Amino acid sequence: MPRLMVLDHRGQLTSAHVRLVATAIGRSERTVWRWVAEARATGRSDGKRRPRFTVTPEIRRLLALWGGNASAVLRELQQRARADPQQPKVPSLATFHRALRRDLTPGDRAGLARGEAARRAFDVFGQRPPGSRNEAWEGDHKCVPVKVWVEDELVQPCLTWFIDCARKVIMGWAVTPHAASRDAVLAALRTALDRSEPFGPAGGLPGLVRVDRGKEFLCAPVTLALGAFAVPVVDLPAYNPHLKGTIEALNDSVEEMLFVSMPRYTGQQKLTGGRTADPDEPALTFEGFVGLLQEWVRGWNYEHKPDKLEGLTPMEAWRADPTPLYDVPAAQLAHFGLEDDGSTRVITTRGVRWRNHDYIGPWMVGMGGTRVSVRHLPHHDASIEVFGLDGTYLGSAVLAEQASQEQVRAVRNARKAKERRLRADLKAAARLRRDRFKAVTSATPPQRLGSLTEAEAEAELARGSTTALRRADPGYIPHMPVPDGWARPAAPDTPLPENGVSEEDE
Repeated sequence: MPRLMVLDHRGQLTSAHVRLVATAIGRSERTVWRWVAEARATGRSDGKRRPRFTVTPEIRRLLALWGGNASAVLRELQQRARADPQQPKVPSLATFHRALRRDLTPGDRAGLARGEAARRAFDVFGQRPPGSRNEAWEGDHKCVPVKVWVEDELVQPCLTWFIDCARKVIMGWAVTPHAASRDAVLAALRTALDRSEPFGPAGGLPGLVRVDRGKEFLCAPVTLALGAFAVPVVDLPAYNPHLKGTIEALNDSVEEMLFVSMPRYTGQQKLTGGRTADPDEPALTFEGFVGLLQEWVRGWNYEHKPDKLEGLTPMEAWRADPTPLYDVPAAQLAHFGLEDDGSTRVITTRGVRWRNHDYIGPWMVGMGGTRVSVRHLPHHDASIEVFGLDGTYLGSAVLAEQASQEQVRAVRNARKAKERRLRADLKAAARLRRDRFKAVTSATPPQRLGSLTEAEAEAELARGSTTALRRADPGYIPHMPVPDGWARPAAPDTPLPENGVSEEDE
């Protein structure tokens, strides 16, 4: 219509123009001439739009309130219209659904119903260029959804690993029986950098490492260890897994290809009541679990063929890539990730004093009085590495008086026994504080369950006061009941006889 009106204003509009437009849009020539007449009369070429129901911000808030339930939102609008005649007219359910489909995207509807994760499933994400080997690595932790035995206790290990984004090779990994810390990150990084057996042939220094704000990846030992080789650690925004999709896909793959088939998998199917088909299923030992994971990693690198590698395994794609590598010297790799507190210590006849413990090594013989510095792996206090003040590596030292495994196990069992006892006491106290109320079918004040008689209340209060006095004075002895044969004093308001002597005194 705008083009036809321009021709009309110029005096160039003909039936041929109208006939051409009508044929192109599938309308009759008479309809197009009617549109031209309306445009001449009103001065508008966009046509008239009938008023229709639209989704307002208030309706969006109601959809979020009712979890995306359109029928519940419509009932809410109907109640408001009955209470206030000034409210806009409420449409039918079909019209309301039509407005939701027209004014809200599928992602908006999913987000209002189930949250941000559901909305994000409808987003479109771009892909980074393939790149070359060691151009970028991605690292992450994964809490393993499998329970394994660690010293007579079922725990869920934590897996820390790194993957090459271009060739999909798992560069290095480490497993801890507990939540991962910076020592796990350093251990996985060291195996990733090392190209010698049994960690090679993939390895070398990456161009950068991407992580998602994990404090273990961003701690000073990790950033300084990589920073010494000019490798930046890219801190991605939290809760944006699409920004490191390679490692996230690896996390999903290991669960679907390995963990789901292991005994004591936490995500297995449940029976009625939430029970598993075999609740007494024997669990793997920690060593057995690590062995299976190691075999799976080898199969991923040498046998699995991801779709994006065009029929090649990750290791075949790695070897076919001509990009040059930078290997870390063995002398530097041997002490990768060690922490230094910056203090100077002296070798004495008892060895090196560190954290109130003595550490000794055979190389210390004859070196008494030498001033040294100490470096150590995070959370590993069984041994330390000793260097001269000029940076020369002198040797390792071990804890001089380290407890035996039996002693450590006995101490750990004693701690667990105290923990179980405290947990039982706290549960018992929680049951005492728990109040139960009668179920109601209307909006009435709650009625407390458990009737208590007056005599029971007085007896419990008496016991409570006696207990409080005993706590205040351990030597307190409560009064016993007065025997029936004893003379008792008269009450203050009882009148005495004329002779001033009561019957009991006689």
